[in-house]
Amino acid sequence: MAIQRRTFIASSACLLPAVALRNVLAQSLPATPAAPIVSPVPAGQDRSGHLHSLGFSSLAFKVVPSDTAGNLFIIEHTNLMPKTGPALHLHFSQEEWFYVMEGEVRFQVGERRLQLGPGESLLAPRRIPHTFSAVGSPAHMLIAFTPADKMEQYFIDAAAHPELAATEEFTNRYDMQWMGPSPFWKS
Repeated sequence: MAIQRRTFIASSACLLPAVALRNVLAQSLPATPAAPIVSPVPAGQDRSGHLHSLGFSSLAFKVVPSDTAGNLFIIEHTNLMPKTGPALHLHFSQEEWFYVMEGEVRFQVGERRLQLGPGESLLAPRRIPHTFSAVGSPAHMLIAFTPADKMEQYFIDAAAHPELAATEEFTNRYDMQWMGPSPFWKS
């Protein structure tokens, strides 16, 4: 059965722009995609080769924003001493995820308080006040921020000035809002 001229022209009119677009896209993409950068970070070490400190903890940057186009920042948080930790704060543009590897950690997220142990995790959603503190012996956690926003710079600057890290003026510079002292500092 022969195809009618009108049907052929109508079908071709739809098909030709799609073929042309495919050709344009093929010419604008590299022939071979670049190999991803693989950067293993040894246990207890930092991606840049040196650890960072907030006075009450030691931080190792495991995944930095430049690895993920600013979408993710992961730190290993160790040597957290009891009755210390960050001030009660919130992040305007990122979620913060906590994974406890060792020890016990108390959290406050919004009005809810809970305690987590090894293997347990918790998400602190953006714009919800949160804080944490080790219970008893030091704790060891992974903490992830997504998107990364200004968090890497916050920790670099906080390590240079640990006495300022938990202050309102300093915290608010990094798209966070200082909400007050941690309720765990006095408990």
